[in-house]
Amino acid sequence: QVQLIEFGGGLVQAGGSLRLSCAASGLTFSGIAMGWFRQAPGQEREFVAAITWSSNNTYHANSVKGRFTISRDNAKNTVYLQMNSPKPEDTAVYYCAAARNPYSTYVPRSKHEYDFWGQGTQVTVSS
Repeated sequence: QVQLIEFGGGLVQAGGSLRLSCAASGLTFSGIAMGWFRQAPGQEREFVAAITWSSNNTYHANSVKGRFTISRDNAKNTVYLQMNSPKPEDTAVYYCAAARNPYSTYVPRSKHEYDFWGQGTQVTVSS
């Protein structure tokens, strides 16, 4: 049974920093692309960042580029989202997702490309 469990959400002040973690179990981490999405109340779930299984390619949404960084540790089956200088508009439930993707350069960005999802963790940025 595949499980993705997010950690690290909470309340952070604008301009601070926060690191989200997502631990995966029940799947072989190699050959799996990982992504972060977020969903604010009343809005669609939107792409934040993704990383290929080999970590040789990443993609960040324009709204977070230069502030958030995705990374992964395959030895620990864990993916991270470092959030620097968050803004109040970054407030949302953040979801970790996994996509079966053997390609080393293609980064899936659509939620429809992901096969497994975590339960989400709330991030609230205060002004």
